[in-house]
Amino acid sequence: MLHDDRFFPADPATRDIARDLFKSIRKLPLISPHGHTEPQWYAENLPFPDPAQLLIVPDHYVTRMLVSQGVDLAQLGVPRKDGGPVETDGRTIWRLFAKHYYLFRGTPSRSWLDTTFQDLFGLTEALTPANADSHYDAIADCLQRPDYLPRAMFERFNLEVIATTDAAIDELKWHKLIQASGWTGGRVVPTYRPDTIVDPDKATFHADLDRLGELTGCDTGTWRGYLDGHMKRRAFFKSMGATASDHGHPSAATADLPPGEAAALYDRVRSRKADAADKELFRAQMLTELARMSVEDGLVLQIHPGSRRNHSPAMFAAFGADKGFDIPGPTDYVQALKPLLDRFGMEKDLRIILFTLDETSYSRELAPLAGVYPCLRLGPPWWFFDSPEGMMRFRELATETAGFYNTVGFNDDTRAFPSIPARHDVARRIDVAYLARLVAEHRLREDEAYEVAADLAYNLPKLAYRL
Repeated sequence: MLHDDRFFPADPATRDIARDLFKSIRKLPLISPHGHTEPQWYAENLPFPDPAQLLIVPDHYVTRMLVSQGVDLAQLGVPRKDGGPVETDGRTIWRLFAKHYYLFRGTPSRSWLDTTFQDLFGLTEALTPANADSHYDAIADCLQRPDYLPRAMFERFNLEVIATTDAAIDELKWHKLIQASGWTGGRVVPTYRPDTIVDPDKATFHADLDRLGELTGCDTGTWRGYLDGHMKRRAFFKSMGATASDHGHPSAATADLPPGEAAALYDRVRSRKADAADKELFRAQMLTELARMSVEDGLVLQIHPGSRRNHSPAMFAAFGADKGFDIPGPTDYVQALKPLLDRFGMEKDLRIILFTLDETSYSRELAPLAGVYPCLRLGPPWWFFDSPEGMMRFRELATETAGFYNTVGFNDDTRAFPSIPARHDVARRIDVAYLARLVAEHRLREDEAYEVAADLAYNLPKLAYRL
C-alpha cells in the first residue's frame, strides 16, 4: 500500500542520498515532547475501545474533513455538550468513514492513516467501502490482544519519552499512578498548561483561580498570591517530571508593566471588571511573568499563538471546543514579543519555543528573531502545516537565517496515539529529502548531512526540551 520512497526527491541521484540518510535515522527512538495523549491510558493500561473510538471520534483532523462534505459530527459519534443522541455503533461510524475515505487523497491525514493501517495493524489494502468491515474486524481483533495495550504499543513505537499536556490545576492523578506502577518501558511526563488561569475569556477562569488557591494555599485574590500560586504548581509539576510549560494564546502579545499597574490590572480581571483590552493586556503580561518564572525554575516555555478558536458558534454550542473549527490567523511576533525580549531575550538559560500558524512570518519574523536572541527556538510546523509541503516550506524559509540549531526537531502534537510513529516517519522523510538536496547541490557535505539528520530526528528535541 505504501511505497518506501514516499516523500523522497524524484531526481534519482538525490533520492539515493535521501534513502541512505533515512536509513541512518529510521530506527532512532521517538521523542514526543509535546502532545495531547491521555496519561490515563498508560496508567490503567486497558484495551483501547473499538476502531472508531480509537481512530475517528477523537481526531478532529479526520472529522473536520467529513464535516466539510456534509457529514454531521453526531453521525461520527462525537459527543454533544447537552448529552443528546449521537451514533454509538462503532461499525456504523467506520462504514461512514470508509465511504468518505477518498476525501483524504493527497492530505497528510491519508499518509498517517495508511501508515497506521499497514505498520500497526498489518493491513496492506487501501481502505474502501467494500473492505470496511474486514478492516474494522482486523483492527478490533488486534485491540483485544496484549501487544496492543497502551504500554505495549508505547514500547513497540520505540517511544523513549512522551509529554502530555495537563491543566495547571490538574492533580496529576494518572501520572502518580504511572510512576507508582513500576512500569519501566517508557517515560511519561506532564506539561504545565495554565491557560484556564491565565486567559480571562475562558469560561472556568474565576472558578479555576479559586481552585488554584485551594491547591496551593495562596491568596489568589491578590496579584502576589496569584503569582505565588503559579510558582507552587510549577514546582509540583517539576517534581512529577515536567520539563516544559505550554501556552495557547490568541496572539503573541507580551507586556512588561510596573508592579503596581500589573496588580491593578489583576484586580480588574479578578473582580470581573476587565474589558477586552484589559484581558488581552493581562494575557500579554502573563507571558512575560511566565518567562520570568522559567528563568527561575528552568521550565521550557512554549508559545502556541494565532489560532482563532471555535470559529463556528453553533458548532461550539453543540459540541464544544477542539472539534475542527479552530482557524489560523495572522500573527505578529516582532513587536508583540518585544517587551518580553527587552527583559529576557539575552538570557542564555531561558528557552522559549515559538510556534506559528502564520507561515508568512517564517522568513520575515521568526527566523530572524530566533537567529539572534539566545532564548528563542523555532518549533516545528504545527497543526495545519504539519504536512509534507508545510515542513519543506519551513526548512526552506527558516534555515537560511536561523540554521538548523535554532530549531527543535519534530513533535507530533497529537491526541491520535496510533498515528505518532507515522507522523515522525513523515517528518524524518521530509528532513532527509531537504538535506539530500543540499548535498546534491554541494551546499552541505554528506558527513554533515548525516549528523544533522540525527540531530533533527533525536538530539535536538531532547536538548530543546531538557529531556
